[in-house]
Amino acid sequence: MVDRPVVQYCVDEAFEAGIEHVIFVTGRGKVLIEDHFDYQYELDATLRERGKEAAAEQLDKDTPGAGQISFTRQQKPLGLGHAVWCARDIVGHEPFAVMLPDMVMDGEPGCLKQMMDVYEDVGGNVISVQETTPELAHKYGIVATGEQMGNAFEITDMVEKPAPGTAPSNLYINGRYILQPKIMNTLANQAIGAGGEIQLTDAMLTMMKSEPYYGVSFQGRTFDCGSKFGFLEANIMLALQHEDVRDEVLELVRSLDI
Repeated sequence: MVDRPVVQYCVDEAFEAGIEHVIFVTGRGKVLIEDHFDYQYELDATLRERGKEAAAEQLDKDTPGAGQISFTRQQKPLGLGHAVWCARDIVGHEPFAVMLPDMVMDGEPGCLKQMMDVYEDVGGNVISVQETTPELAHKYGIVATGEQMGNAFEITDMVEKPAPGTAPSNLYINGRYILQPKIMNTLANQAIGAGGEIQLTDAMLTMMKSEPYYGVSFQGRTFDCGSKFGFLEANIMLALQHEDVRDEVLELVRSLDI
C-alpha cells in the first residue's frame, strides 16, 4: 500500500507503542509475510550498489531485530478467537495486544500507543473503538458503554455483528485490543459462535464477569483494507502524506471527470 505492505503499517504501529515482540498467526500460503520481515541480503546489496542508500537504510529500519518476530500457524480458519489461542504458548502469562493488520490506522500517536497510555492508567483490558453508521453496524463487533473514566469508558456489553436495528451503540471495535492472558483459558473451551467460528468477542464477554473492560475512542482514522473501497481509500489518503507523490495524486483526483 503506497510504498509498503499493509502488514508493515501494523508492525510499525506496534513498535511505536513499545511492543518488544510481535507474533504472527498465519495460515497456508502466507510464507511471504515471514520472508518480508527477514533480512533481504540481495535487495540490500542491489540498492547500495546502485547508490540508493536512503532506500537501503529504510529497509534496514523496517527489518526487526533478532528475536523480535515469531510465527505460528492456524491450520484451520476457525475464527479470530481461535487464531489468538494459537499463540498461547508464545504469549505465556503476560498481557498482550491483538492487532488485525487489515485495519490500517492513521493517527498521531498511533492507535496502539493511545491505548497503551490509557492502559497505564486503568489496567484491565482495553479495546479501541470508533464510530460507525447504523447501516454498517452489522459488519462489526459493537460495544455498549458505561461509566466514563478519563480518556476511557467502561464497556458493559459487546455484540458481534448485531442484526440491523439491534446494536447497543454506534461504536465498533476497530481491530485493536490489549488483553490479559487469562482469556487464553476461556478461548480453549469457547463454543462456536457467529459465522460458525470461535469469536474473540464471545470469550471477552465471558471474561467481563470477572475482569474490567475499557473502551478507548481512537483519535484518528481507520481504513478497513479488507474491503475494496477501504483499501483504495487508504492508498489515496496515505499517498497524500508522501511528499514525493502527493502533488501527482492530488492532480489525478482533481482531474477525474466521472
